Parts: sequence; structure tokens; C-alpha cells
Amino acid sequence: MASKRIGILTGGGDVPGLNSVIKTVVYRASEMGSAVVGIRRGWEGLTHVNLEEPSSRALYLAPLNRENTRTIDRTGGTFLHSSRTNPAKMKRVPALHAREFPPLENCQGTYDLTPQVLRKIEALGLECLIAIGGDETLGYACRLHREGVKVIAIPKAMDNNVRNTEYCIGFSSAVTRATEAIERQRTTIGSHERIGIFRILGRRTGYTALFTAYVTSLRCCIPEYRFDLHRLIDLVATDKRNNPSNYALLIVSEGAEWVQTGDTIPRQPLNVAEDLSEALRRQTGEEAIVSDLTYDLRSGSPDFIDKMVANTFAGMAIDCLETGSHGVMTAITGGCYTTVPIPDSRLGPRQVDVETLYNTERYRPRYDHKLGLPLFLTCEPRPEMWRAAEKTGMELQPILA
Repeated sequence: MASKRIGILTGGGDVPGLNSVIKTVVYRASEMGSAVVGIRRGWEGLTHVNLEEPSSRALYLAPLNRENTRTIDRTGGTFLHSSRTNPAKMKRVPALHAREFPPLENCQGTYDLTPQVLRKIEALGLECLIAIGGDETLGYACRLHREGVKVIAIPKAMDNNVRNTEYCIGFSSAVTRATEAIERQRTTIGSHERIGIFRILGRRTGYTALFTAYVTSLRCCIPEYRFDLHRLIDLVATDKRNNPSNYALLIVSEGAEWVQTGDTIPRQPLNVAEDLSEALRRQTGEEAIVSDLTYDLRSGSPDFIDKMVANTFAGMAIDCLETGSHGVMTAITGGCYTTVPIPDSRLGPRQVDVETLYNTERYRPRYDHKLGLPLFLTCEPRPEMWRAAEKTGMELQPILA
């Protein structure tokens, strides 16, 4: 690979493994004689930086080398910091660009700062950009690709819900942390003979709750399937009665919804775990303890799987730059490492295949018919199918092995 100037950023919520990606990109690039510029605070770095002011450059840009990234993979979080900025949908314009935009009428609508972002990418001499993020971050990476920027996307999501890939960095660590927390708290909940409700990340998708339930053998509620409130309460109360230690546990995605028997209007409580706890108390008289695991799951160092996938995705990104490939995302499909088109965020997140993975009668994961499935039990279209789709214009849907 000829000497290049590479930009790299992390966007959205942090997950364990991001620093491993950054370090591996820097080390591989240095072997090729290329320079890496860290863009701090995600896409905010390219909307807010004033390239004429040294203090602003220092705030949003970080030249990366082997020395200042040597130890970053030993911890979680992101060395470059992050934000949820989407330059194409900004409510406020940075003071730097205020003169270029009229005020929004009645504070309605958003601003698109893509032209400003493109100018800064050119001014910085970035020949390519590596974006690490989830649905929203990579959606804007796709936009830049359409604008002619050479972009490589790397998926990270504790919900494991980025389209076109079976795995996102951060997912394994999240499930591992959730499992450990539940097993620790099981002893206290059992000692006091209570019901434990664990709220887990997942506003729109239930992968984290479902896979945690899969390895802990618990019931779970996920956003993809509205559960019957009274039926769930009966099941949990029965679990408690049938347990020799007289306790029960339940996992709930933060975006789970319920429908009460005879109620035709779906209901999504502001705080599903607390509301479910209160409903359970009213119906059964049992005390339920709510434990919020949402924030803790993204903290700390990555586990083995996330470190391995992070290092591999980073190496694949540099391989793409070596071969001149761009406008792609590193991915796992059919259980194999590959590259795929960057997903269009307008399609929304990848969701749990309820029929295949979820028992809607028992509110549990399905454990049957797994022969032939890849490690994480879901299949995305294989690369040869993507190439066929590009030629024919067909729309691909996820397939089962």
C-alpha cells in the first residue's frame, strides 16, 4: 500500500474492543508507511473542528502512532472518545458554521453539514476514513461513501443489531457481563426469596437479552414480540413456586412492550422493568427487585471474542485499503469473515428472527433446530449473494442455513 493518510473515528456508545481496533489499525498502517489521524468525539470531530485554530485541532484531532497507542487495547472504552453526532441531522450548528445556515423556523427540522465535513476531509488530506460504530454512525459513513469519500466501516454494537453482519464488536462482552451479574445477584435474590427482574440494553432489538437468557436458562422479553402481561406474571410466579429456593429471575430488554389481555392497544412503559415489577406486585403480592444492567454492560475490558474480532476487523480494514477496496464494511456472514456493503441506516437495525430464535409461548430462547447454523445462530447473506444482488438489483433478505 502506497503511503496514505488515514482518518479513524469511533461513534455512538462505547463498547469493549474499540481500542483494539484503533491500535491494530495504527500498527498495520505504520508497517505500510501510512499515517493515521484520530478524529476525536466521533462525527463531532469533523463538524466542530476549526482547522485554523491550533486549540481546536488539538481538541478534535490526534495524530496516532505506535507509542501513543501501545497500551490502549488493555482497557475498554474508546481512546478517541465518542459522540452520537450525525452531521446530516444536526439540531444546532457549531458557531464556526453559523453564518452558513439560516435559523430553523420554530426550531423545526435539522441541518445537513455534509458539505462542511467534505471540505475538512479534503483539507486534512485524508485519503480514506475508517469509521467504527453502530447503525447511525455507519449510516453516515454510507452517506460519505455516496459523496465520493473512501470509507471502510467496522460494526460495533452491544445489541449486535447492525445489518449485513452476524456479529458486532462489543456483543460478546455485553452478554458475558450480563451473565456474570445475574449469577452474582442470583444468590441474594434467592436468599431473600424474591423475584429478580434484570433490565438489559435493547431499545429496538433483543439480541443481548435473548442471548443472556440463552446461557442462563431464564425467561426474557424482547422488543420484537409484545408479551401478554398477565401470562408472563403467571409464568414467573409459577417459576418461583416450583423453585426449591422460592425465587425466580426474568430478563427484560429496555424496549420490550406488553399487551394486557383484552387490551388491543400495545403499551410501552416509560420504564418497563419498574412498571412490570409493580404490576407483578399488584397481581401476585410478590416483591420484585429490579436490577439495571444497561450501563454496566459496556464498561471494562473486552473478552476474548471481542478482542479477536476487533483485531481481525481492523486488519481486514487495512487489507481493503491495500487492495483499493472501499465503501464496504467488515463483517461475519455464514460464520466467516468477509466484507459487505455498508448498510443503509434507513432500513433500521437488524432484528431477532422470532420464529427461529424465540419461544413465544414460554418467553424463552429456542434451543431446537440449530444444526448447520453459525456460531451466533443467525445467518446473513453470503458475499456471492451480495455480488449477484448488485448485478440484478434484487433486495436481499436474511436467510437461514
